[in-house]
Amino acid sequence: MAAAPGGQWKTPDAKRDEFRRYLEKAGVLDGLTKVLVNLYEEPERPQQPLGFMAEQLSGTSYVDVPTLQKENFDLKEKVQGLQQQNAELQRKIEELTARQEAEP
Repeated sequence: MAAAPGGQWKTPDAKRDEFRRYLEKAGVLDGLTKVLVNLYEEPERPQQPLGFMAEQLSGTSYVDVPTLQKENFDLKEKVQGLQQQNAELQRKIEELTARQEAEP
């Protein structure tokens, strides 16, 4: 048992009830209930349920870093390939332009 303000002792049940009232008053229980309902109603279960819950609670987007890193790597490879393709096409344009200028 713990001493309450004023020297009164509280039982564990009283402490639990006090904490529950605190959570209710602060809107925590309603917030968690809404998040769990949203998770339940999701058509596809999120890969990261805790991330989904954090996103719902904070109002910000959950960032799946490994997925973003892979996407970043893939996009860098694609950019490199497109840059090579662009350089090759520029070279062909220069060749054709030079050939066209050389014709009488």
